[in-house]
Amino acid sequence: MERAPGWRVGTLCGIPIFLGRSWVLVAVLMIALFGPTVQRTLPGLGVWSYAVAFAFVVLLLVSVLVHEAAHALVAQGVGFGVSRIVADFWGGHTAHDGAGGTPARSAAVAVVGPLANGLLALLGWWAMGLLDGTGVPLLLAYAFTWANSFVAVFNLVPGLPLDGGFLLEALVWGVTGNRHRGTLVAGWSGRLVVVLVAVVLLVPPLLAGDRVPWTRVAWVALIGVFLWQGASQAIRLGRQGMRASRLTLADAAHRPGVVAADAPLHTVPWGEHPVWVVVDDQGRPDGLVDPPALQQVPREAWPSTTTAAVAVRLPAGWAVPLPPQTRLDAVIAVMRRSGSGVVALLDDQGRPWGVVSTHDVTGSRS
Repeated sequence: MERAPGWRVGTLCGIPIFLGRSWVLVAVLMIALFGPTVQRTLPGLGVWSYAVAFAFVVLLLVSVLVHEAAHALVAQGVGFGVSRIVADFWGGHTAHDGAGGTPARSAAVAVVGPLANGLLALLGWWAMGLLDGTGVPLLLAYAFTWANSFVAVFNLVPGLPLDGGFLLEALVWGVTGNRHRGTLVAGWSGRLVVVLVAVVLLVPPLLAGDRVPWTRVAWVALIGVFLWQGASQAIRLGRQGMRASRLTLADAAHRPGVVAADAPLHTVPWGEHPVWVVVDDQGRPDGLVDPPALQQVPREAWPSTTTAAVAVRLPAGWAVPLPPQTRLDAVIAVMRRSGSGVVALLDDQGRPWGVVSTHDVTGSRS
């Protein structure tokens, strides 16, 4: 069973919302960094400055969840399957399969996140106009407005894994007709963003002979690592997709054996096929035989052991009807939608004719 990505804190239109365990670390860091700022701004608060900092962290969490909820609701609205919303160390993410995606749908899902933060920033700015003096409410409203304004603008920067990167991906996809090329371009753009952020924030003070604050260096490093990893993953996926789009399923698929779940192990000629699809009593693919599990069964126990005992059940949707001439990258969408790293390919009669894994899609067999 898949481990939950954190504590489940709610549900939105059937979509589970999780608070990632790493968010606790974010909360501690933000309180430690923002607490002294509150003390300097409102010196009369004393130790209560850290309570105000905690309130700001809660407001940030609300902002993250609103951002992700916008992604999730629009993704659901355009027909994508949305499995969860998570707020974690890196802010948050919404998991959806993108099944039946088009450049326009992808762009719509991407742009609503920053737009939601922009609306929150306007709400904070409106609240600031209602508050007088320099008290805690005004400070929180100011911080809330600034944070959401920054997130809205920064997220529109055209480089993956930012939302602006998905917009760039959709643009290139729409122009070229190839989503993988869009992913590749947006990934390289994401790496360029990392370099530009580092240059803009770190080089000018060094050229002026000034000392760069350690907090700035830490934030640039933290954000840079996050963006670089996301961009690198996008480049890798784009390359894999480009390679896969030049091959057909027939080029990569393994020809499987088919065995009933209730078949005794000693009746199956295991050496005839590299992979075996296990079918139920209706002939529907239910999973694959696990070779290590098969090897662990003593030969004398084979007559009394059925194939079901050494099978791995796979998620619903892992078996799909696709002909051999279909482009290999078609299974990428199936893998995203089903959550399975293996896809069984069925013929017109629903019988398995091939099996493709993520290992095959990466081009290791080419």
